[in-house]
Amino acid sequence: MTTIEITTKLKTIIKPYINNQSAFENLNENTDFITDLQINSANLVDVILDIEEQFDIVIDTVSMEKMVDVKSTLEIIETKLLDK
Repeated sequence: MTTIEITTKLKTIIKPYINNQSAFENLNENTDFITDLQINSANLVDVILDIEEQFDIVIDTVSMEKMVDVKSTLEIIETKLLDK
């Protein structure tokens, strides 16, 4: 799975949780989930659970704590996919 495919899937996953449409439309690797997209911390847990389900991966607590922006999230997903 390419980075573009993962990003497209990630956008689909996070879309229901965003509170800043403009930031979502301009999403890039530096986009922060809480600051830019205004996803609250409770919903961020839901995003991570959805990522696990959609990509069929398990995200450990250490990785979960690093998933605050698009770049780190993509890196973690890519790593977990390679470890499968």
